[in-house]
Amino acid sequence: MKITLQKYEEKIKEYMVQNNVQGEHLTFEQSCHSVEAAAKAVEATPEDLVKNICLVDDEGRLIIAIVKGEDRVSTKRFGKALGINTPKIANPEEVLAKSGYPAGGVPSFGFNGVFLIDPKVLEKDYVYTGGGSTSSLVKISSEELQRVNQGQVVRIRK
Repeated sequence: MKITLQKYEEKIKEYMVQNNVQGEHLTFEQSCHSVEAAAKAVEATPEDLVKNICLVDDEGRLIIAIVKGEDRVSTKRFGKALGINTPKIANPEEVLAKSGYPAGGVPSFGFNGVFLIDPKVLEKDYVYTGGGSTSSLVKISSEELQRVNQGQVVRIRK
């Protein structure tokens, strides 16, 4: 299993190098699948992490909602912000097929999709986001995160 996860970690690290992404890729022995586990791994609080909630719209487009670790996404606000019907949460198979990364390890950049960033994310100097696998994270400035994913800043938290 670890060898399989490593290919996703290598994929995001390669993307970071090729696109001059200023951030630090971190790999852990323990799982970072939940916000709580990830916060423990980096000795931080949930406020220092972001969640990447993957949704799919009626046309099959992948939409990524980026919110702080303690927040929840409002799918209604999300649909309203994009002027579309309320999107549905992507299942693990859709997440992997559309992002190229397994659920629980999806980074906030590095693949095609529509990225929406909640304004509270940008209040932090640095955040931790998925690092390609369930046992890795990327530490990145919120400003760099937005630059890399070209995300639209809009309130999408509940």
